[in-house]
Amino acid sequence: MSPIIKKRGDNFTLPSKYLLFILTFICVIMMLVTFGTNVFNRPFNRVLGYAVVPFQQGISKVGGWISHRSEELVQIRTLLDENAALKEQVAALTEENTLLQQDKYELNKLRALMELDDQYGEYEKIGARIISRDSSNWYSSFIIDKGSNDGLADDMNVIAEGGLVGRITSVGPNWSRVTSIIDDTSNVSAMTLATEDNLIVSGDLQLMTDGVISFSKLVDSKNQVAEGDKIVTSNISDKYLPNILIGYIHTINRDANNLTNSGYITPAVDFEHLGEVLVILDLKQQIKE
Repeated sequence: MSPIIKKRGDNFTLPSKYLLFILTFICVIMMLVTFGTNVFNRPFNRVLGYAVVPFQQGISKVGGWISHRSEELVQIRTLLDENAALKEQVAALTEENTLLQQDKYELNKLRALMELDDQYGEYEKIGARIISRDSSNWYSSFIIDKGSNDGLADDMNVIAEGGLVGRITSVGPNWSRVTSIIDDTSNVSAMTLATEDNLIVSGDLQLMTDGVISFSKLVDSKNQVAEGDKIVTSNISDKYLPNILIGYIHTINRDANNLTNSGYITPAVDFEHLGEVLVILDLKQQIKE
């Protein structure tokens, strides 16, 4: 019997030092085979392909999704900042545009007043701004920001870009009330510019809804007055200076007495939109008894 392998009944035993030697030899052989050949690489790589690669692919997809979302969040934040900046820019441009429009409006109003000032250049005038008006859609009665401290007095004529507005009816130190020619209490002695025929122009707020006021007592024996003719203040008016434009004849009718005419006038002034006016400092010369 071999001294290496001993038999105990039916079992064979191998001494541990020989077993260790055999296992060491096998490991050395396998190491040499592994480093020298690719016998074990293919099965090992195949196992890695089935086990590790899907896991890596999953990690890669998750990482790519997170990176993409991160880029989107950065882009969204950038767009939000740009949008906020654009909103501020739009607000600034809107404000600037509004100011430019206001300046343009003010410039146009001033140009119109300057033209009116030149038109009635023989009179001394002062500009004033309307600061309040009565509760109406029309400027039938309103307050201006000039008064006795500025040399204003009762019955001074007030004009605007189109012509005659009315006259001052009460004065304070730094304010004045103006009653316009469209007020129900207003009556103006007027005449036709072409024929110098006299008539009376009467205010009527109800008629102003149609953009007209009335006239009466027009004596036109030659039937020369026609629609569209200019109506101005007459020389015989006791409150108004002469030859200030009032408006244009809109409609003319023959009265029942067959002697006079009456009808409607379209005012030269836009009494729905007034902002600035000119006050003529000259008063109509009064004849003392």
